[in-house]
Amino acid sequence: MSDVTISHVEHRQRIWLYALAVVIAILLVAPSVLVVIMSFTASTFLEFPPRAYSLRWYRAYLDSPAWTDATYVSVVTALWTVALATPIGTAAAYGLHALGLRIRRGLIGVLMLPLFVPHILIAVGLFFAYVQLGLANTIPGLVAAHTLLALPLVVAVVTAGLSSFDRNQERAAQSLGASPLGAFMRVTLPQIRLSVLSAALFAFITSFDEGIVALFVATGETSTLTRRMFLALRDAIDPTIAAISTGLIGITVIVVAATQIVAGRDGRPAGN
Repeated sequence: MSDVTISHVEHRQRIWLYALAVVIAILLVAPSVLVVIMSFTASTFLEFPPRAYSLRWYRAYLDSPAWTDATYVSVVTALWTVALATPIGTAAAYGLHALGLRIRRGLIGVLMLPLFVPHILIAVGLFFAYVQLGLANTIPGLVAAHTLLALPLVVAVVTAGLSSFDRNQERAAQSLGASPLGAFMRVTLPQIRLSVLSAALFAFITSFDEGIVALFVATGETSTLTRRMFLALRDAIDPTIAAISTGLIGITVIVVAATQIVAGRDGRPAGN
């Protein structure tokens, strides 16, 4: 009985913390909700609340070759980024897991640098390097840049999954005749598959939503969706932008929900 009373008192004392959490959540979600509502406006300009509702701006997006081509570039780039960043980041995380704690911390710090360096600096550096290498305004150059940005997230997520993995199981498989690669594929990978899947989804979102680097290294036919959105906002505020933003929000929500559903069926958190 006393335990229940103590718990009740603690909850009452934390009311201010719960209220603050609700306020922060509203501030984070409200802008996205406003964009979604304004995307259904029938007007030729953004307004809230809309005087009339219509799907005209979604049709305008689908009927525009410029927008659909940019979407195609973004999807292709994101898929290639996943195909490269996921195995490379998984291999890096696995290698770090086998090292000593002190060396591991130092190398993780190096691998995490793209998360801390402003993207504008990375974009400028890549631009000058790509001009020399002939990779400017190419899909391979864009994929390489996005892979660079996605790798830290992949390494971080897979490393979290490996933290609860016992390497003795892998050693036992090797002692029974399995090759190192075979032991990883049959013993380790099945146990960290959710971490790898989550890392791949994060890599996809990172690439699909990235816009700063694309402003420097992709123009013309290699323009991504986010780059074209930025240029459109610079020239004029078109409700088509709200429709596209709603689609991006929907993709992000679906990806996150899919990760949680898969994790829930497996009975473990998404990071394990």
